[in-house]
Amino acid sequence: MTSKWLRWMPAAAVPAVIAAGVLAGSVPASARDPLPDKTPAQVLAMIGQHSTKALSGTLEQTSELVLPDVPQIGPSAGPGTGSIAELLTGPHSARVFVDGPANVRIQVMDRLAERDAVRQGNELWLYNSKDNTATHVTLPDKAAGSKPPATRMPGSVLTPEELAARMLAKIDSTTEVTVGDDVEVAGRAAYSLKLTPRSDGTLVESVAIAVDGEKGLPLSVEVRARGQAEPAFRAAFTSLKLEAPDAGLFNFTPPPGATIKELVLPGRPHAAKVPGKHHGPGKHYGTGQPPGAQRNSPSVTGSGWDSIVSFPARTAAPNTGAPNAGVPSIDNLLTDPLLRQATVTVPGGRAISTSLLNVLLTDDGRVFAGSVPLERLQAAAAAR
Repeated sequence: MTSKWLRWMPAAAVPAVIAAGVLAGSVPASARDPLPDKTPAQVLAMIGQHSTKALSGTLEQTSELVLPDVPQIGPSAGPGTGSIAELLTGPHSARVFVDGPANVRIQVMDRLAERDAVRQGNELWLYNSKDNTATHVTLPDKAAGSKPPATRMPGSVLTPEELAARMLAKIDSTTEVTVGDDVEVAGRAAYSLKLTPRSDGTLVESVAIAVDGEKGLPLSVEVRARGQAEPAFRAAFTSLKLEAPDAGLFNFTPPPGATIKELVLPGRPHAAKVPGKHHGPGKHYGTGQPPGAQRNSPSVTGSGWDSIVSFPARTAAPNTGAPNAGVPSIDNLLTDPLLRQATVTVPGGRAISTSLLNVLLTDDGRVFAGSVPLERLQAAAAAR
């Protein structure tokens, strides 16, 4: 699992930001044997240079995001629904198996059910045991040896590596970076890298990343919100082996009676063309995006911890559901029934508020999100 795996999903996607604030695991214990002293820059370099290609382990997550009460969240929602709201509440467990960039299996263990995402070469399967349904995707040949392109189903977990990447991307001059006492995660000694925003305009109080002292692989991530005693979320390996898993784990055959859907990835006929360049009489490929895509693209104001992501009102067809991002898209956010019930009426629209993130859905269809107070989102909406 190379550092390229950190970039499975667009960093600006609002649901991805939500998902990045919901995963958890056990509190790291103090490491038994002291690691060699390293500066924050050296620990950061370890993360960026690590080349762990094979592993198997179990991830545990819990969250304390202080979501508004939604009666349907809980046992009545049913296991394995894949809802974003389900992901934001309660404990979750997943088994992760990786052997190079093209062999990945993630098993999300729901209550009385299991969801699997299995990639072997250019074959990708998504399976939900709750309703015995499977989705099959054949990836382009060029992807057979590349980074995993979304070996995850909506509502599943992110690895500590992916979460760490999102947090580290926010480091700028407004971030204090320090190294605390060594910790132990999944039986491995790790450095404790702490990120503390110097800005008072963010909901994030601090982020602690446990970094394997030998390999540089992030083993756990803990995010604390301002004014909240318990961590808003923790994500951690509870068991981990840094060796190749059994090759048979990447073979997948749908169980008898399963409903199988064949999903075709959308083509990119102009991907090889130079953006904005003419290619023959009467042909101008622009950015290679479909009509209306640029109008619906998100924009970011501010930087680091105070940044706000905004989406204009939709003017094109909604997301097709193709698994090109691996987590719910902005369309899923707007249509998720449980999250819709969690919204409250505020001046200018409706809002979803947690201890780490606020999302504003304006009356005219725009969306603003960020780890900032709701008033900041309302001001950003009013300024446009």
